[in-house]
Amino acid sequence: MQSPVSMQVIATMHSSFPTKFGIPRQSGLVEALQSTVVFEPAFRSPDALRGLEGFSHLWLIWSFSQARRDQWSPTVRPPRLGGNTRMGVFATRSPFRPNPIGLSAVKLERIENHPTLGPVLHVSGADLLDGTPIFDIKPYLPYTDSHPEALGGFTAGYQGYRLEVDFPPALLEKVPPEKREALQGVLAQDPRPSYQDNPDRIYGMAFGGLEVKFSVRDGVLSVVSIE
Repeated sequence: MQSPVSMQVIATMHSSFPTKFGIPRQSGLVEALQSTVVFEPAFRSPDALRGLEGFSHLWLIWSFSQARRDQWSPTVRPPRLGGNTRMGVFATRSPFRPNPIGLSAVKLERIENHPTLGPVLHVSGADLLDGTPIFDIKPYLPYTDSHPEALGGFTAGYQGYRLEVDFPPALLEKVPPEKREALQGVLAQDPRPSYQDNPDRIYGMAFGGLEVKFSVRDGVLSVVSIE
């Protein structure tokens, strides 16, 4: 057996999700989501980012910091199949893997030169928990990373799934204006676990310092309170 390979955390993701519940199941599904990547002190050299401003999208390589298990299973239950059908772990993007490593493509909005934090990356469309450790950042290369002819396996029939969101104006006003579009996008993606479909249940989701409570019935998600 090979010896373990150590990796350094180079940066930390700061997002609107303090818990796993509600995080989009893939990056890019909710483009309005805004996040920042703050580098660790040892990696705050502007030279390390020289040329990055010329790329529109980035690959983030990161750790599922809250999905660690002592043992791994060769099969998992993908949410896209309803959470009941098992597939091979290497045929899925499940967080429960031999090595809890994630890969996300995000849009680079801008690079901020912060007076104390050094270069900070502002990105959109991320699917990462607040505080997620990042191992590496690589530019997305459209000439080699994009394959329109690629096969989607068991996800091939997925054409996009969105709930209708009923968000009363009085409750929407409690959400900061810059977070409203992102929150509505997250809710439309249906934050519930795939195996839960109780129309009488009230769900709670933490988002950007708010507690959002909602119910879902007949394809309509209704926000019932913002705290």
